[in-house]
Amino acid sequence: MSTDDVYADQAKRLVDEVIDTAIKRLETNLSLTERERTFESLKAEEFSRQSTFVKDENYEVKNIKWLKIEEFSVEKAEQKINEFIKTWEYEDSWLYCIDFLGDDPHEFDTRYRFRVRWSIPTRRKPIPRATACVYFSFVVSAIKPQSHPVDVFYVFETNKLVHKPGESRFREKWLKDIIESKVLLMQAVEF
Repeated sequence: MSTDDVYADQAKRLVDEVIDTAIKRLETNLSLTERERTFESLKAEEFSRQSTFVKDENYEVKNIKWLKIEEFSVEKAEQKINEFIKTWEYEDSWLYCIDFLGDDPHEFDTRYRFRVRWSIPTRRKPIPRATACVYFSFVVSAIKPQSHPVDVFYVFETNKLVHKPGESRFREKWLKDIIESKVLLMQAVEF
C-alpha cells in the first residue's frame, strides 16, 4: 500500500468519525428532555456554531432588473454588472474594473464571461500587491422566448460556490480573504 493510499484511508476514517460523532450528538440533543440534559450536553450546546451565527430576519438581499434575451449586448451586460455591484455593501477604499473575457457558444445557448477585478490601492502602494476577482456568466438562451431574462451567475475566485443574484448576501470578507491568501502565498514563495 502506497503512502498516498494510507493517507487517503486515514482521512476517510477521520471524516467518518467526525460524521458519526456529529450524528450521535444530534440524536442525543434531540432525544433528551429539558430535565434529562447533562452538563456535557449543555456545554456542547453553549459552544456550538449555532451561537456564532448572526441572523437578521429583516435583511432583504438586494437585486436589480436584469436584461432580457432580446436586449442583451456586452456593453449592456457590463452596465448591469456595475449596477448590481453598487447594491453590495463594501468600504469606499475598494476599486474594481470589469473586463469582458469572451463568449462560449453552445448548442442551446451562448455564455458570456466577465471578470470583476477588485483591489485596494493606497497612497503608499498605488499598485496593489494582490487582487480579488469575481467571475460573472451571462447565459443567453437560443431556445427560450426573447422576452425571458438572461440567466446570470457569479463566483468568487478560489471558491466553488456559484451565486445567483438576489439569492445571497455579499460579504466584503470574501474579497479580503482572497487577497490575504494571495499575499500569504507570495510571502511564502522565495525568488
